[in-house]
Amino acid sequence: MTDVTTVLYGTGVALVTPFDANGQIDFVALHKLLAFTAEGVDYWVVNGTTGESPVLSKEERKKLLAFVKENNPKKLPIVWGMGGNHTQELVAQIKETDLSGVAAVLSVSPYYNKPSQEGIFRHYTAVADACPVPVLLYNVPGRTGSNISGATTVRLAAHPNIIGTKDASGDFEQYTYIAKNAPEGFLLISGDDMLTVPLIAIGGKGVISVLANAFPVSFAQMTRAALQGNFAEAAQMMYSFANINGLLYKEGNPTGIKYVLSRLGICEPHLRLPNVLPSEELSNKLDAALAAITAETQQLVGA
Repeated sequence: MTDVTTVLYGTGVALVTPFDANGQIDFVALHKLLAFTAEGVDYWVVNGTTGESPVLSKEERKKLLAFVKENNPKKLPIVWGMGGNHTQELVAQIKETDLSGVAAVLSVSPYYNKPSQEGIFRHYTAVADACPVPVLLYNVPGRTGSNISGATTVRLAAHPNIIGTKDASGDFEQYTYIAKNAPEGFLLISGDDMLTVPLIAIGGKGVISVLANAFPVSFAQMTRAALQGNFAEAAQMMYSFANINGLLYKEGNPTGIKYVLSRLGICEPHLRLPNVLPSEELSNKLDAALAAITAETQQLVGA
């Protein structure tokens, strides 16, 4: 098995799934997004939360993955989102999915069920045992209702097919525990854009980013600077994202980032219910933040 830990390093982008006015996947816009983000990021994450995976059908997911594989001239690694709270059903889905050309699967922790740590451990063990490609854990307690503890993460890290975790808990004590105790090479990846730089400072290996949809070059430059130990430079770039980042999630994700992408001419802001277009108030705030960040990041990256 190829050691993908060497390529899933740096900036991954949690790609949005563009829709047209009729609510269908807009593959023309997706092609534009792929070309746009490929100029900066190190890998793509497809069919995740930001990609509105809960509202995509089985057939749409199949078409989405095939399209991304076929429109990847730079041969960026592809991480495919596959998660669920029904372990047996998820294992069956993994076995039915053509994961050829996929570097790894990003699998969100079971949501709503609120399983114990032992339940989480057994769930991921079953997933990793069945998956033909490496598995990244995805810990996002704000959405799932439960946390994958540091101890459980380290315990799972011993599985030969579990190569890392995208952790969005925001708990630096937990991050430190994982960084200290996980096996060498285990990927600790930020699930929060604004925590990328400090997480790298304690041993993180990068980020799976929402902001990188709209700012692939500058966000990747920030991450790269941190990984190279240039924390003063990375911090200055991180500050430039501070005003816009929080706005992206005020009315749900990917509401904010799709609106920003529409203003950049990449795709339309359309979403599928239960997500809806941003309010006029939020749209105005995003416009102002985008104008400020565009000027500032252009200056920082020397554009």
